[in-house]
Amino acid sequence: MSTTTALELPRTFEEFNEQRRQSFLKVKDFKQAGGRLVGYLCSYTPLEVIDAAGASGVGLCGTSDEVIPAAEEVLPANLCPLIKSTYGFAYSQKCPFTHFSDLIVGETTCDGKKKMYELLNELKPTYVLHLPQGRSREHEREGWYQEVVGLKQALERLYGIQITDDSLREAARLRNRLRRAILALYDLQRSVPPAMSGVELMSTMFAGTFNFDVRAYVESLERLCEQRRAEAEAGGSPISASAKRILITGCPVGGVINKVGATIEKNGGVVVCEDDCSGERTNRFMVDEDAPDILRAIAERYLKINCSVMTPNDDRFAATLEMAKKYQVDGVIECVLTACHTFNVESARVERAVEGAGIPYMKVETDYSAGDMGQLETRIAAFIETL
Repeated sequence: MSTTTALELPRTFEEFNEQRRQSFLKVKDFKQAGGRLVGYLCSYTPLEVIDAAGASGVGLCGTSDEVIPAAEEVLPANLCPLIKSTYGFAYSQKCPFTHFSDLIVGETTCDGKKKMYELLNELKPTYVLHLPQGRSREHEREGWYQEVVGLKQALERLYGIQITDDSLREAARLRNRLRRAILALYDLQRSVPPAMSGVELMSTMFAGTFNFDVRAYVESLERLCEQRRAEAEAGGSPISASAKRILITGCPVGGVINKVGATIEKNGGVVVCEDDCSGERTNRFMVDEDAPDILRAIAERYLKINCSVMTPNDDRFAATLEMAKKYQVDGVIECVLTACHTFNVESARVERAVEGAGIPYMKVETDYSAGDMGQLETRIAAFIETL
């Protein structure tokens, strides 16, 4: 494992890209020093189990259209860009995180991903967690617990170790500390004006997926929170008080931080809340650190996540409205990645819930290319103009 070092988080999307490139260079040294690396692709991945195995989890979701032509040599063109980009980086051998991972952990969230994992397994050993499509029935919860047990056993076999309850509990404490740090950072966005730009907020959240040292990332978030709080109290917010406050919901925004987030902010808006896989929607749930069965507590925590693959998913709509009120939003923009059917279908219910609460709503469907950039900017600018 790497030692804890000072970690500075990105303030702009350009700084984020540079940090990711530097992590690409560091991963080889990390592996040569004996580090264990496990790739993952979803917020349902029980990271505490990976941590307790003495491994570092690294996010592998593709967020670039650079490798999509290579992916389309194997995958259909009318598929989610996240899936195509993820596979494309592995297929073209352009992602050192994938190359140096000892194992990739997937999950059966959507049909496209679960079938892609069969192809990915031909390139790199892939362990797929079978996620239930609901959590209201006892057998669904029990089945998911057994899936988490299976991952624990797979990691024990892979590394020739025993994952103890003590190590799981320690990992749960650290991950809960990370979630509290993330929530504290989001809490700064409740002020008017918010303490930081949405691009900085989104880049900071996404940066956590490729930092090998969880403790260093936690400490960097805690430092950042104190810095931005002090700046805001001194009147140093970079955001105009008149900026229209936007909540982003829908698909993971990692691949469209600059495309959607920066477009919102250069047209008179500011992203004050992320209601996606890396945002408050996911990080509000904690593991019960003192539960008698810590592995079951970890499994139960992850099954609470309100992704559109779950049915029913009513808790998501209630949480979105709660956050809209909490962050005093002027409008909600739902970002749906092309061919993401679950979020696209569910957007009808999100729209009814949001507009029913008297909040303006807009859905944008996009991918990682720049082909629709002009149209997207026109629509976003017009939406913000009406708020």
